[in-house]
Parts: sequence; C-alpha cells; structure tokens
Amino acid sequence: MNGTEALVTEPTALFALLAGALALVFRLSRVERLGRFFEVLPPVIWAYFLPMFLTTAGITPSSSPAYDWMSRWLLPVALFLLMITVDLPAILRLGPRALLMMLAGTAGVIVGGPVALALFGPVLPDDAWQGFAALSGSWIGGTANFVAIKESVGASDSIVGPIIVVDTVVGYGWMGILLFLSAYQERFDRWIRADTSIIEDVNRRLAATDDTRIPATTPDLSIMLGMALVVSALAVWIGNGWLPPLGDPTIISGTTWAVLLVVTVGLALSFTRLRTLERTGASRLGFLALYLLLTSIGARADLHAVVEAPVFLAAGVVWIAIHVLFMLTMARLLRAPLFFFAAGSMANIGGPASAPVVASVYLPAMAPVGVLMAILGYILGIYGGLLCAWLLSLVAAL
Repeated sequence: MNGTEALVTEPTALFALLAGALALVFRLSRVERLGRFFEVLPPVIWAYFLPMFLTTAGITPSSSPAYDWMSRWLLPVALFLLMITVDLPAILRLGPRALLMMLAGTAGVIVGGPVALALFGPVLPDDAWQGFAALSGSWIGGTANFVAIKESVGASDSIVGPIIVVDTVVGYGWMGILLFLSAYQERFDRWIRADTSIIEDVNRRLAATDDTRIPATTPDLSIMLGMALVVSALAVWIGNGWLPPLGDPTIISGTTWAVLLVVTVGLALSFTRLRTLERTGASRLGFLALYLLLTSIGARADLHAVVEAPVFLAAGVVWIAIHVLFMLTMARLLRAPLFFFAAGSMANIGGPASAPVVASVYLPAMAPVGVLMAILGYILGIYGGLLCAWLLSLVAAL
C-alpha cells in the first residue's frame, strides 16, 4: 500500500488520526467492562497494532513525511525527557546481566543469519546474502548500521526491497509479541526461576518519585516541553550540520549523532536539580512522545507486504527464532527476568526508537535501561554486522 492509494495522506491529518487512535485506545482501556481485555492485551499493544490495521485497510499509508517527522523529532524529545529523570547510579547497580543479555541477542543475530541463508539459500537469489548482511546491521544497531553494511557489501536496490519487508514485518512483529508477553512476565520469571531481587530494588528506587508527584502546572509543562524541543532541535542541527559522519561507509550518521547528543545532555542534566521535574511528570510526557512514535511505527507495517516476499519472510522468522533461542539460553543460565530478555532483544532488533517503549511496558521506571542498551547496539552493530556479512559470504560460496 503506497502513500497515494491511502485514504488519509496529508501529513497533519495523518498525525491527527494517529494521535486520535492512541487517545481512543487509552480511553477504552479505562472502560470498566473492558478491564479484563486490556489486562491480557495492554493498551500499548493496540497503539502499535491499530495503526497497522489502518494501513492494511488502506486508510493510512505505509510511508509518509508525517512518519519521518515523528521519528526525527518525537524520538529525541522522548529520550531527553526520560534521560533527565534517570537515576544512573541505580541503573548501574543492575550489574553485568543487562550487558550479557544484550550480547546474547547480538550473537543470536550473527549466527541466525547464516543459518537462515543455509536453509533457504537454494530458493533465494544469488545475491540474497548481501541483503541478509544489511539486515544484520539493522537488527543489531538500527537504520544507520543497515545502510553502512549495505554499502559495505554492495547490496543492490533490488535485493534491499524484500529485505525491508522482512525488517518491517518480522522485526516489528517480534516487537508486538514482546509487548504481548509483558502480561506474563511473572509466570516467565517463576518458570525460569529468575533472580528478580536486584531489578526489584532498582525499580523501586526509580519508581519512588511516584510517591511525591504533584500536579503539573502550565509553567511546568512549558519548561519541560520547551527544554526538550530546544535540546532536540540543537542536537539535530549539530548532528546533521556540524559533526561529520564517521566511517566509510557511514557508521555514525547525523541522526546517530543527534541521539547520542540528546542522551548525553539528558544524562548530564539528571545530576542537577532538573531531575526534580519528574515530580511533575517529565517521564510521562516522554512516554506520550514515545507512544505517539509507536503509532507511526505500527502504521509503516502493511500486512499485505507478507505475500510479497514469502521466502524472505520465512527466513526472517527462522533468523529471529535463533536470536530468541540464544536469549532464552542466556536467560536460563543467568536466571535473568523477562524484562532483561525483552529489553535486550529489542535493543538489538528495534534500536533506540523501540527499546525504551518495550522496557517501559514491562517496568515503566526502567525505560532508560532500554535506551542505554540500544545505544550499545549502535556501537556493536557495525562490527557484528560485518562479522555476520563475512559468515554469510562463506555460506553463499558453498
């Protein structure tokens, strides 16, 4: 479904429709008779899936300048508001488990790609390995690494087309599953005999501000939103105009610089009195920006795309399954809670736009953990993607 075929295409009207869809979801979640339904399928799941259904039905397009605008601005705004409220020393108390779960997810992507290619290679084009290599960059670090690996291996535009379908349908489909599983984290933790003592202690400390919240006034909201927009605008301006891309092909792009700047400034300000803005709901305003961003992510996923590249999609499912197997094994060995599993997986597969959303659904106060893990994914993505590309080339040569 391209943009010209959709019913609503004008960017402002499209943004209004997505905002209205999010409002409808949360309004229905407050209806008492629907309480049980939204316990099983939390509102944030519908914030993703409802726009996807709208795109599949032809009401919204799968690509639009509105989505690009939302990604460009809502992400840094959300990250800044989340970062200034974070208790970084408390997060660091989580220890090596978060890092090890993240690395397990990365290893699963590196191994899963060559295995999927070995299984489906005979019915795929000869240059499929190059497309898979680009996808490995996306599934370890994000779009910037996707482009970097694509240029590095010389993937053609013709092979990138179905790969983007896999990235969207399988990658965001897995995100939907993780959101759904949030309702069952206690069962998972019991099954795996997870040691939740550390994460419970950190979560209590990070959530303690809820006990001292006060209603936000107009000046409070003006300060929070104004600061977030100004810092985001400066970060985008500096990242795209003053800081050079790094790597050949590009590893650190202007967008990556903007995210790193916003996160760094936000973390630095979290050690000042600005952290008290959490008392008036700074992080909640950040979550609103994230959930609006999530609607645009869902709207990009057209279910019609599933029939366009069935073999590629099947390979993508196998690839994700191997990634999940690696993470489950590590979670079992470490007795890691489902939160670490979900945040570590989405830090790889989804990046900074998705990891804090998933983390916040599991434990709202822990969204910054997802952000920091995703930033690590940026760093690992180029190296892991190049390693995966080399393994893919070996499989393709067999």
